[in-house]
Amino acid sequence: MSILTALFVTAAAFLTAMLSGVFGMAGGLVLMGALALVLPVSAAFVTHGLLQMVANGWRAIIHARHVRWSIVGFYALASLAAGIAVALVAFTPSKPLLYLMLGLVPGLVWLPQASLRLDAAKPAHALASGFLVTALNLTAGVAGPLLDIFFVRTELTRHGIVATKAATQVFSHLAKILVYGAPLLASGAGALPPWWMFAMAVPVSMLGTVAGGRILERMSDVNFKRWTRWVVSAVGAVYLVQAAQLLLG
Repeated sequence: MSILTALFVTAAAFLTAMLSGVFGMAGGLVLMGALALVLPVSAAFVTHGLLQMVANGWRAIIHARHVRWSIVGFYALASLAAGIAVALVAFTPSKPLLYLMLGLVPGLVWLPQASLRLDAAKPAHALASGFLVTALNLTAGVAGPLLDIFFVRTELTRHGIVATKAATQVFSHLAKILVYGAPLLASGAGALPPWWMFAMAVPVSMLGTVAGGRILERMSDVNFKRWTRWVVSAVGAVYLVQAAQLLLG
């Protein structure tokens, strides 16, 4: 890996961690697309999983007093089941298909979420969230908009939503690392990005998380929910254009 590629990944890690620190999901969507530009799909999945696991874990620690741990526990159990199921299928999307799915996933934010009556605070819904979100994360690379649907009807504040979602996503990204990282490790040296790139990007992503948390403090709950929808929709539109260029090119 060249130093320019490593610097690009590091800069993307900071900016997207900051974005996730504000909106709770948009950063992962942007990071996955950025990594797919410079890395093979499987390596992009592992890199995305590691950086997002650190960013989400650090965000959960920063806002630990707001985490609803009962939701996280049920989510983790279902996430394990989803990881095993996808590992058995051994599916890896092509780059055009990855961008197509990245472009389509944000459309979930426009579903009539209130009428779905989903609430992550309910054990059955937390289990469903863990399985479905992790499965989508392992096939499309991201699943933030799907996760968001399960938090629309909760009584959590914006801090509780961001903190609890961050804690749950530690398990989804860990599954991504294990499912895609194990075959790459087995294939030999050079399949994964070098360790020094992670040494650069991980602490920078933690700084981005802190910066995003400070911006979050200045937002109201109303603005938080409204801007999230438009930000992820704009990112999705860009990915659909990228997918079309790859498929037609």
